[in-house]
Amino acid sequence: MKVLSAVFATSQHMGRVQVKIENGLISAVGDLGFSRDQIDFYFEDDCLAFCGMGDIHIHAREDVSQKNIYKEDFHSASLAAINGGVTFTADMPNNPIAPIDDESYLGKLALINRSKIPLFIYAGIGPGTSPLSFKVPYKAYMGPSVGELFFKDDLELEQAIERYRGQWVSFHCEDPVELAKHSHAPTHAERRPQSCEILATHTALRLIETYGLNGKLCHYSAGEGLALIRAAKERGVSVTCEVTPQHLYFSLDQLENPTLYQMNPPIRERSDCEQLLEGLRSGVIDYLATDHAPHTMEEKMKGTSGLTGLDTYAPLVAWLLKEKGFDPKLVARFVAESPGRFVNQFLDSISHHNHLYQKLGRGVGFLETGYAANFCVLEFTPHKIEKKNLKTKVGHSPFEGHTLPGKAKAVFSLGERLL
Repeated sequence: MKVLSAVFATSQHMGRVQVKIENGLISAVGDLGFSRDQIDFYFEDDCLAFCGMGDIHIHAREDVSQKNIYKEDFHSASLAAINGGVTFTADMPNNPIAPIDDESYLGKLALINRSKIPLFIYAGIGPGTSPLSFKVPYKAYMGPSVGELFFKDDLELEQAIERYRGQWVSFHCEDPVELAKHSHAPTHAERRPQSCEILATHTALRLIETYGLNGKLCHYSAGEGLALIRAAKERGVSVTCEVTPQHLYFSLDQLENPTLYQMNPPIRERSDCEQLLEGLRSGVIDYLATDHAPHTMEEKMKGTSGLTGLDTYAPLVAWLLKEKGFDPKLVARFVAESPGRFVNQFLDSISHHNHLYQKLGRGVGFLETGYAANFCVLEFTPHKIEKKNLKTKVGHSPFEGHTLPGKAKAVFSLGERLL
């Protein structure tokens, strides 16, 4: 047994609590009556703890082919996550050998033991694929991005989605036909304009509603599209939405070398940043997810899309709290509880195929008995992002040189302190 004491934020409460940890799980929470000398981990009032932080959109680059592990692998991605205060992740399927059926999914799932924190994986949807025999999250790339798992038009997409009725499907919203129209524009942002995302948003929302999907829109960047998402939620469509720290923090006018900041969808205008921040504040956006997509610096210089983000998750959460005035209880919802709720629903299904998930008890993301003792403790001192402190295998970050108002002071996974 171990005892931790800290000021915790949940969506319902903020204040000092004691947490009793047994067998890697939370066994009691509250004013438990432990004296200071009985507490194993005590954090002062100037720190703030969450019941883990979860990044449900990363590209760890590892699959059974092992072709891309020079960029990242499950072990190095977990080190970057811990460095950034992240205690559970979910990996996307655009691998050389994509997890698109039972065999390929289980082959990739067998590799997750290399991660030092709980890691979940998505299955891919492509032309001709069908649902797995057990419950997992799915990802559909509506248009070309990085990898070969995408659709050439809406008809091909809908023919596939029809087979996934009632499933949990996340969409990369960029319309392939609209992308083709702008493919010869001079800049990356002009080649992937907001119209690509808006058209794809209309399509994704229609498919979610028509086929009874539990939908999620990934790394949303178009401020104009938030009204569509809000309206869909209000009429009862089962849809949630991610935003990346990059799309909140950076705008086109800030980028001296846009090639190094290239991602899909691209960094947009300052007005989009402001609308995305408001969408996160109002609840239209449900998750802070990095789209951590490591490429070597040589690949970045050649124009490969994707930015790293795991190492800098906690500093950007501190930025939201201290510089953007976000309520800690709201932050707890979109960094811990909503991501936890998303992955926890798959525990019963996938735990039959990998015993590591059985250790998570009721799941992750909640400061309640029976849940995994996964915690991130933030400290609020200015923190300059420097290359030497990064853990991602590619060794660079779009936030290098930026000073942010905090960082992860401590990280716990299943009751074990990792940072």
